[in-house]
Formats: sequence, C-alpha cells, structure tokens
Amino acid sequence: MENENIEQLFDKLQGTFDIGEPKEGHQQRFLEKLQASQGVVSIERKKKSWWRPLSIAASIVLLVGVGIGFFNSAPTRDEQVAEISPEVSQTQFYFASLIEEQVRELEEMGTPETQKIIDDTMIQLRRLETNYSTLEQDLINGGNSKLILSAMITNFQTRIDLLEDVLDQIETIKTLKNQNDANYTI
Repeated sequence: MENENIEQLFDKLQGTFDIGEPKEGHQQRFLEKLQASQGVVSIERKKKSWWRPLSIAASIVLLVGVGIGFFNSAPTRDEQVAEISPEVSQTQFYFASLIEEQVRELEEMGTPETQKIIDDTMIQLRRLETNYSTLEQDLINGGNSKLILSAMITNFQTRIDLLEDVLDQIETIKTLKNQNDANYTI
C-alpha cells in the first residue's frame, strides 16, 4: 500500500520537478549560507591568478634568450679558420687523425722503462698544440696567411716526426731489453 501512495505522489508531482542545472557558484553560495547558519565566519580571499601571466612572460623571455643565443653565437676558432682557408680544415683533419693514431700507439707501448720518454713526449705535444692555437689566432687576426699556413703545416709535421722518433726509440729500448733478457736466460 505504501508503494501505491508513493506512486500516486509521484504521479501528482509529475512535471513539477526542478531538473535544471544550478547557476554558476551554487555550491559556494550554499556553503557560505551553511557556515553562516552555524556561526562560522569564512575569511576566504579571491585566488589571484598572477601565476599565469608570469609563466607566459617567463616562457617568452626564455624563447627570446634561446633565439638570441642561437642566432648570435660566435663561430668557433676552427670555423673561422675554415672560412679563411677551407684547405686548412681538411689538412688539419688529416694530420690530427694521424697524430691521434700515433699517440694511441705510443700509449699502448708504454712500459715502466719507457714511461719517462712517453711523458716527455706528451708535454712536447701539448706545447706544439698551444703553438698551433696561437698560429690559428694569428691567421684569424689577419696575419700573413701564406706564412702562417706554412708554419701550421710545419707544426703538424714536427708533431708527427716527434711521435715517429719516440716510437722508434721505444722499439729500440724493447729490442735491447729482449736481447739482454735473452743473454741472461738460464
């Protein structure tokens, strides 16, 4: 019987139900009224949305900084030298790879007997590399390009000759050591 009463009640109220969405801020107004009825005073500040303009400004500054850095980057010394004389960069690549190969071979041949020679050679190579950097800077600054280019090639040849001489000395030391060891073997 109660089911009938409920059904009759719903039939009578058909079409009078409020099915519309509440207005914007309904929940906030309801909470304020609830708090006021309970004697609770709400001190709520409006949220400031200062972070959004700040983040946009920071993004713009970052993009401008990257753009300026990208477009205004100064060319490296090697790029400047290649601009002056493209042949130098090709020659430099050839000699540098040859020197690097010989340095690896030299380091592989290192033993306690030859370590002093290898260390001295590496010091000399660093000095020659420093001199080469000075020659590159002179070329960029507009010095006598033919003379400087000749000095650069001579620098590379000097490094290669130094490495070849040291490799020969190390081979000689190893040969002498092996002969001495062979003479004293029981």
